[in-house]
Amino acid sequence: MADRLLTVQEVAERLGTTVRFPRRLIEERRIEYVKIGRHVRIPERVVDAFVVAPTVRRLRRVA
Repeated sequence: MADRLLTVQEVAERLGTTVRFPRRLIEERRIEYVKIGRHVRIPERVVDAFVVAPTVRRLRRVA
């Protein structure tokens, strides 16, 4: 099944940010994107991976 392509607006809503943030990620080439004519789309899997990548896990407590 093909990955769903999200608009910049949809990515911003998903991340809880303004549209400026995903546009900056695109400009700085920090996130993968697809250009369809003059439209920019971001694969859903890329957004999911972006959210998980910087996640900080809790430390195991040593007793």
